[in-house]
Amino acid sequence: MRRLDDMTEGKGRSNDRTAQEILGRNKDPLLDEHNPFEAMMARFDHAAELLALDPGMYKILKEPEKQVTVAVPIRMDNGDIEVFTGIRVVHSTVRGPGKGGIRFDLRVTIDEVKALAAWMTWKCAVVNIPFGGAKGGVVCDPTVLSVGELERLTRRYTAALIGTTIGPDSDIPAPDVNTNERIMAWIMDTYSMHQHYPVTSVVTGKPVEMGGSLGRREATGRGCMIATKEALKHLGLPLRGTKAAVQGFGNVGSVAAQLLELEGLTIVAISDVSGAHYNPNDIYIKDAIAWVNEHHYLEGYPGAEAIDPAELLELEVDVLLPAAVENAITRKNAGRIKARVICEGANGPTTASADRILEDNGIFVIPDILANAGGVTVSYFEWVQDRNGYFWTEETVNERLNAIIENSFRAVKSVADQHSVSMRVAAYMLAMERVAAVHTLRGLYA
Repeated sequence: MRRLDDMTEGKGRSNDRTAQEILGRNKDPLLDEHNPFEAMMARFDHAAELLALDPGMYKILKEPEKQVTVAVPIRMDNGDIEVFTGIRVVHSTVRGPGKGGIRFDLRVTIDEVKALAAWMTWKCAVVNIPFGGAKGGVVCDPTVLSVGELERLTRRYTAALIGTTIGPDSDIPAPDVNTNERIMAWIMDTYSMHQHYPVTSVVTGKPVEMGGSLGRREATGRGCMIATKEALKHLGLPLRGTKAAVQGFGNVGSVAAQLLELEGLTIVAISDVSGAHYNPNDIYIKDAIAWVNEHHYLEGYPGAEAIDPAELLELEVDVLLPAAVENAITRKNAGRIKARVICEGANGPTTASADRILEDNGIFVIPDILANAGGVTVSYFEWVQDRNGYFWTEETVNERLNAIIENSFRAVKSVADQHSVSMRVAAYMLAMERVAAVHTLRGLYA
């Protein structure tokens, strides 16, 4: 890896001081462990220092290109008008269009969206696909909205962003928390009606019938499985008989658990919002999925003993796969984790201060920007298929996803070995080097 200060223009500029020192970013992440933007910046700052990142480049990479807040007024079913707040942040488009999900949730904040947009930039760069990072959301409780209200909310939010961010060459949304294929279909239709012709490539995660990709729904969980296999191979651990616990049994966790089971791993614990369940011998994931399909939650699942959800993270297992929420692993519980490998299926499940503890305890962490990059990788495949008007078989999608995740894992591991750093720091270093290199090649438009 070349030093970035060797590739950055600016004669007479001194690189004797780090970007952190110049910009005064000496804040201890312990002071605000659960702030997602601070968590992202703590990792970013560390990688920037190790790369000897030019201060000017530091300023470019840390700032989002565009932050948009819009009012989203809609007429409710009872005739009243309600105004919601919508947010969209585009962090970087230097390597390609912005790419990132849209979430409908009461907890959506600008700090959260900024952090997730930046994470998407690094995630796309780690797997070397030609996208930058973006993210969006609407502050709302979708569980109390009717289907009609959700549709009107989605369409009005989309219309507010047309000409500002969203477009197949500028910013491409996808499903995220509390959004799905149906909502992506509404976004695609709204955008297309404004353009007066169908534009399938404006979103990904659409129904297959209207240009979605085969394998997209399973892609994030499949990527976790591939990355876990690579980590076990690196550590010399066998697949068969290796025990795993999966926190979160939604789309990512259930798919990852099922695929890991097919590879020979023994899944001994699973959980969702209704609680956690443990069977030291084996949980049959197919049965657990059938139970959830029938009962909506794992609560009452007869194939395992109910345990405290916090206990799941601390079980004696080889692999822990947190695929539920942000900040599940903190400085308070990191010291009690016994897994050999952590594969981060969720975005930001580990806080910055917990990183230090896990690393000191010799736990091999596959960071989120690598572990769960399968989803955005197959979103890229979907975008390519839409633009070409030629669609691939699911076997082709999975083969190409497998190759990208395996190659990306090895590239990150190489950087980790070269610089004697953790996989997380190495992933940030690799991603930032790739984004900075393109900035340097393109130069500054003035």
